[in-house]
Amino acid sequence: MDSFTTWTLRGLCANQKKSRLSQISDLIDWIPIRYILEEMYDNKSERGGRPNCDVILMFKILILQQWYGLSDLEVERQMADRISFMAFLGFPDPFPDSRTIWLFRERMAKTGTDKPVWAELQRQLDAKGLKVRHGIAQDATFIEADPGSSESKKQRGNEAKTRRSKDGTWAKKGNESHFGYKLHQTTDIDYCLIRDIETSTASLHDSQVDLSIPGIPVFRDRGYFGVKPKGIDFTMKRRTTDQPLSELDKERNRLISSLRSPVERPHAVIKRVFRAGRVLATTIQRVGVIMTVTAFAFNLYQLCTLKNASII
Repeated sequence: MDSFTTWTLRGLCANQKKSRLSQISDLIDWIPIRYILEEMYDNKSERGGRPNCDVILMFKILILQQWYGLSDLEVERQMADRISFMAFLGFPDPFPDSRTIWLFRERMAKTGTDKPVWAELQRQLDAKGLKVRHGIAQDATFIEADPGSSESKKQRGNEAKTRRSKDGTWAKKGNESHFGYKLHQTTDIDYCLIRDIETSTASLHDSQVDLSIPGIPVFRDRGYFGVKPKGIDFTMKRRTTDQPLSELDKERNRLISSLRSPVERPHAVIKRVFRAGRVLATTIQRVGVIMTVTAFAFNLYQLCTLKNASII
């Protein structure tokens, strides 16, 4: 892209009404995240290796993928065609290709860099005055994966050579069977921000993952009944064979249900808006990176909503 074209596109963007993407781009400080991502590379010397693409550019591309449900090939095409994408990415020249995008995400999975990036986002949320105060709600949702042939109900393991999941497992909820993974998360009941996440295989029961915070109320549904959390326990009760629910228990359940309702919004946005409820990634590490970027993308959207409401 020549300098005249870049200048013209910047002028067009400046004259348009400020887009959601441009608002989101300034909501957080990208410099600490840059330092974290650059630690993935070791060819920084003047004499060494092929130059790396800008790490913030690459991470923002991953965010765009999750916001718009785009594959590597599709995001490669669209970021070279849509002015809003170009502006959000800082008018890169040249644009990274799909292979470079895949390799960057794969490097994040192998190095576990998604975890410190997520921790930095949480630090910045607290610094903005958005600390968890009145409690969090924990829940989990299935992330579907490709099980391969319907004739086989077993995972293929490390020898798998196709897009069928290596680590995915089967689970059943009600009358429906699910194959793949599960996203566990906690959401702040005050600001509807995702505060913690963990990715597991689908067969792991919700109650086996505790993301609560000591001293902070945690609101959970009946699936967690009988398992004590680290935080202050507000888990909905369920009837047992020898003890039915009292009227007080039912009223308590209704109150907890209303308080934990914000956790349903992130799941709805992730699955219906971002279309991230199904993945083609084949390992739990890769799915973990995708889910971290998805949750990061949701929080940026929610920060934009909070800013427009003059909360931050």
